[in-house]
Amino acid sequence: MAEHKHGSMDIRAQERTFAGFMRMMVWGAGITIAILIFLALVNA
Repeated sequence: MAEHKHGSMDIRAQERTFAGFMRMMVWGAGITIAILIFLALVNA
């Protein structure tokens, strides 16, 4: 069994996945806020 070396794992795939997840959450929050503002203006 190979000895573990801390910090030697390739994490590029995880970094790309996390960046995509964060981008999706920011867009989702922005769209949700825009919809709520639209609904507030239409019902006023």
